[in-house]
Amino acid sequence: MKLKIFQVDAFTNKVFGGNPAAVCILEEWIPKLLMQQIAAENNLAETAFIVKKEAFYEIRWFTPKVEVDLCGHATLASAHVLFNHFNTTVNQLNFHSYLSGNLSVIKEHNLLCLNFPSDTITQITTPQVLIDALGKKPIESWKGKTDFMLVFKNQEEIENLSPNFQLLESVGGRGVIVTAKGNDVDFVSRFFGPQVGINEDPVTGSAHTTLIPYWSHIFGKTKLTAQQLSERKGNLYCEYKEDRVLIAGNAVTYLIGVIEV
Repeated sequence: MKLKIFQVDAFTNKVFGGNPAAVCILEEWIPKLLMQQIAAENNLAETAFIVKKEAFYEIRWFTPKVEVDLCGHATLASAHVLFNHFNTTVNQLNFHSYLSGNLSVIKEHNLLCLNFPSDTITQITTPQVLIDALGKKPIESWKGKTDFMLVFKNQEEIENLSPNFQLLESVGGRGVIVTAKGNDVDFVSRFFGPQVGINEDPVTGSAHTTLIPYWSHIFGKTKLTAQQLSERKGNLYCEYKEDRVLIAGNAVTYLIGVIEV
């Protein structure tokens, strides 16, 4: 079996930046085990698999270890592939995930804008294991549907965190978001996900479904700028729309090929 595969750097306007994702274009669904094996072989944060239906695309996302409920950068990468390599003439692509429902991506000039459901977050007492794993106590801690979100005093604290990933892996959930007000953008973040096989994700679109509602409330505005402070870095343009969030960024193609399985 031969499958088309693309590798795209998302949330950046240049290769070797942002977050790389693989996108596999399927004519019909293949077994879940095979998709997981392909994702493990790719060894990227996520591999997206998409199947075209009449009015939308079904989409699923896999890390090297597990299938995940939602992935922003791989959805952005999938839209980039369809807009740029499949003669797509519309400016909006509709996706459906059996885990996260209806999603869309709109092409606006040189930006692609994700329309995702907002996360619902609850403030919690910081688990001691998180303090131990990060080596620093946050000023606030929250829990969303799948992730912990820890708020720190400033950008420098986020930059200087050096987690104990073995401890982080024991906290459960999908991952841990750390965030603070930014120096040059409204807010910055990093994302740690050893629970799903990714110690640090370069740019995590789905984490911004948690971040945007929080920071929109803090700043008292709906439109925000953000940067994820991984080694590769990524820039995001965000908007809070109550039960939905808009997350926009660039993407560039790195690789086009065929895999044989």
